[in-house]
Amino acid sequence: MTEFEPPLRLHLDGDALAANWRFLKGQGSAACGAAVKANAYGLGARDVVTRLRDAGCRDFFVAHWQEAAAIADLVPPEWIAVLNGIHAADIPHIRQLGAIPVLNTPGQVALWKEAAGGICHVMLDTGINRLGIRPVQADAALFDGLCVDILMSHLASADENSGQNAAQLATFVDIGRNMQFKRRSLSNSGGIFLGSDYHFDLTRPGLALYGGTARPEMMGAIQPVVRLSARILQVCQLETGDRVGYNGTFTCPTQMRVGTISIGYADGYLRAFAGQGCASAQGRELPVIGRVSMDLVTIDLSLALDLNEGDWVGVDYDLAEASQATGLSQYELLTNLGTRFERRWI
Repeated sequence: MTEFEPPLRLHLDGDALAANWRFLKGQGSAACGAAVKANAYGLGARDVVTRLRDAGCRDFFVAHWQEAAAIADLVPPEWIAVLNGIHAADIPHIRQLGAIPVLNTPGQVALWKEAAGGICHVMLDTGINRLGIRPVQADAALFDGLCVDILMSHLASADENSGQNAAQLATFVDIGRNMQFKRRSLSNSGGIFLGSDYHFDLTRPGLALYGGTARPEMMGAIQPVVRLSARILQVCQLETGDRVGYNGTFTCPTQMRVGTISIGYADGYLRAFAGQGCASAQGRELPVIGRVSMDLVTIDLSLALDLNEGDWVGVDYDLAEASQATGLSQYELLTNLGTRFERRWI
């Protein structure tokens, strides 16, 4: 098949990814894993796992069994934990694959015991009320006969100085007194910065690995990993009063030189960037004007008279700034990045 050059690119910094993991690992004595679910937050799980493995990471967390299978040839499968649990049809495939399930309900615990399942992880719901075994369900008899590697829970408000954090910590410690396990894990990216009491044996960062900043303490220390660029498809000279894009939401206040670039909400550059986003070239800001379309965005080229059809511009995508400007979370900004980007690791 003929290979075409995509007109939009993700530039991904492997050194920054590894540096972020080492920085997070260095916040305490606990081992540091990596959440690589959702295709490593949209960046490409195989590339991310390879680089973090080479940096020293030995624990990888995915959501679905298909995600585990996609990386099982890159690391020993027992290094992979599957967060979303099991059902009966999974058991033969789990045996073949060798990744470790995270059991989230008493029913899953019973199923694993009946299947003589072997090593597992267990998720406790200490207050997020999402996945996990609830405190009222966590009697010692439930866990008899389980070979639990990691006893884990998930913090609901680690990005805030919330009393919920301490409450969840206390519940996690209390339930753990009735269980046998090898390791404990509570902290996500934000939880790492709540202090050593939250670290236990293993931390599980996600967002911060990829350049996101869940808490102010990360600012300046976490390095950006993702940079976007797009090709200019067309340049036009518009007149005063001309309207741009669907529903004409932008009206030219004067004569303007504008360019249309190859990116849109199908690529994860969502309509929230309309009037908020910006491209750039050689330090010059090129604001987004009009609505973001499925495949196209229009930018103001008034300060870039040298740019023409076929040239490339950067698309500003600082996660913290873009989140504040658009109301999108940093998680959404990463995981929405589409498949049409050419992913270039540097």
